[in-house]
Amino acid sequence: MAKKYLIETFGCQMNVHDSERMAGLLEQAGYEPTDDERDADLVVINTCSVRERAEDQLYTRLGELRVLGEETGHRPIVAVAGCVAQQEGAALLGRTNGHVIDAVVGTQRLKMLPVVVEKGARAPFAEVDVAPWDDVSFPLGVARRGDPVKAYVTVSEGCNDYCAFCVVPYTRGRERMRPKADVLADVREAVDSGRREIQLLGQIVNDYRAPDDPACDFAGLLAAVHEVAGVERIRFASPHPRHTGARLIEAIRDLPKVCKHMHLPVQSGSTRVLQAMRRRHTREQYLELVAQIRDAIPNVALSTDMIVGFPGERVQDFEQTLTLIEAVQYHSIFSFKYSVRPNTLASKRMPDEVSEAEKTSRIVALQSRQREIQTRLHQRAVGSTVPVLVDSVSRRRDGEMSGRTTGNTVVNFVPPGDTGSPAPGSGSRWIGQTVPVTIRRAGPNSLWGEMAGVDRAKTGRSAPEAPGDTHAD
Repeated sequence: MAKKYLIETFGCQMNVHDSERMAGLLEQAGYEPTDDERDADLVVINTCSVRERAEDQLYTRLGELRVLGEETGHRPIVAVAGCVAQQEGAALLGRTNGHVIDAVVGTQRLKMLPVVVEKGARAPFAEVDVAPWDDVSFPLGVARRGDPVKAYVTVSEGCNDYCAFCVVPYTRGRERMRPKADVLADVREAVDSGRREIQLLGQIVNDYRAPDDPACDFAGLLAAVHEVAGVERIRFASPHPRHTGARLIEAIRDLPKVCKHMHLPVQSGSTRVLQAMRRRHTREQYLELVAQIRDAIPNVALSTDMIVGFPGERVQDFEQTLTLIEAVQYHSIFSFKYSVRPNTLASKRMPDEVSEAEKTSRIVALQSRQREIQTRLHQRAVGSTVPVLVDSVSRRRDGEMSGRTTGNTVVNFVPPGDTGSPAPGSGSRWIGQTVPVTIRRAGPNSLWGEMAGVDRAKTGRSAPEAPGDTHAD
């Protein structure tokens, strides 16, 4: 009987894709997937250390596995992967506060996971050596992609920027570019497997320069992916403002398959704080870039990352963050309270001066203001008909489907032919299709509508009092 594995993922899109790769490697090694921890012979916890809460999730989960083992007598092999694994290395092995860890594999040694697990089953084993600077290869077609519509494709690994708050250069290593030919082969493989949306990934994705084609920058890579038959939509994450120039803006404007959405991390609205963060752009430069983008692509949807409570952030600095989000009118933001990360410049040189209570107060105020902005922006869509790439059955209401606009807004909608009280999942035949949806209602985090041309009286469905929000700020 084949051994079974369970992978649990914390953190960013890069981690999600790393888990897809690890799943493929384990299945090549003879393992079968399971969703039941009680049935798993191997549990892999793919960790994140960008935020303190994500790191704490590892220790919470290890405690749950320990209790499960005590209750059932079933003790799977436990492997830790990802950024915490790279950060802590062999120190995680053995018993950590009573939690058993058998194997540790770093971010740059994922290809060795089956070997590391095999060794860890005999005696605690760690593999976290730093990969050669040019080693970004991964066997084509191995990844077991979990999303039926979207495929993540890595274009670069690591980061050279060393922002003061960020642990990524220490856990992901120096910046390394994948060859253009490898990226395009990955895209073609994803499309051949039925995926319609390609999301290009890199710590600073728009700093891409093809090692096998010196003339190809990130704008050029977008154009090359655009030419792959079967690709319907292209997204990317995460760019840096200082690498966002005219060529990239023109590519987003001129290439129809490239979604009219940009995630453009700013981190703070205060130039003083940005300088302390080593972000290498000012508030004024950022706002000028936003103006250039909006002038070229009037319908673009912008999102960002924001940190509150960075060491030395004064009340007036935070007020500038609030005025920045009003000026930009983001469609969504990912906001975080600053937490000290190991090895970072801020952890070594900047005392964490802002109190936890003040951080909480600021993030509540920021998210409240952003919620108002998102609600206003979404209300403008009511009455319009927009193309939606359907990616799932709605988790909130039976018989509804869910998808996203080119601007990355979640839309829940009633498909045609679902009358009365349809069975859960009955609209799954629409997954992977792009359909026109007329927007009827709007909330801060999502829209609700009906496929264009559908008679609501015939479907027997009415708009819910509030659209089912499927993601939070």
